[in-house]
Amino acid sequence: MRKASRQMDAAFALEVLDKAPYVTVSFTRPDGTPYGLPLSLARTDERTFYFHCALEGEKLDCIARCPTVFLSAVTKCAPTVGPKDGNFTLQYKSATAVGKAELVTDREEKIEGLRLICQRFLPKHMDAFDAAIARSLERTAVVRITLTEPPVGKRKQYDKQGEEMTNEREQS
Repeated sequence: MRKASRQMDAAFALEVLDKAPYVTVSFTRPDGTPYGLPLSLARTDERTFYFHCALEGEKLDCIARCPTVFLSAVTKCAPTVGPKDGNFTLQYKSATAVGKAELVTDREEKIEGLRLICQRFLPKHMDAFDAAIARSLERTAVVRITLTEPPVGKRKQYDKQGEEMTNEREQS
């Protein structure tokens, strides 16, 4: 990372991944070209994320060839003029992570992964969850992403005095 003062710890990165409305997941296609798209992920612990998709398609083809994936998310993104120097800049919180994607084959884990996704994105509609599972579990794939290294966070933000916040200032 070019500006180490902007690097944040894994806990910060996980918070960004949790708060982002979607996370861009980058795969490698069977022909070796990149394929990335925003997905709705839900996290169960510090290493495990789930998403759902159709039973066939490009994501699953990519995973079959190369299960290594790259996650990227941004929150609190706001164009601004630097308070001290007047330069055009961007305030943000971001996170990246590397993991291994695997198709979930265990029925109970599939249901739990879908439950986590629904609880994250539609918590007020959990009363309809069991009926949705009964209707569509057999035609839905669930993918588990297990992080293979700690996620990395990064931020650029200014405090009320117009000073850029750094990880050193955060810790003191």
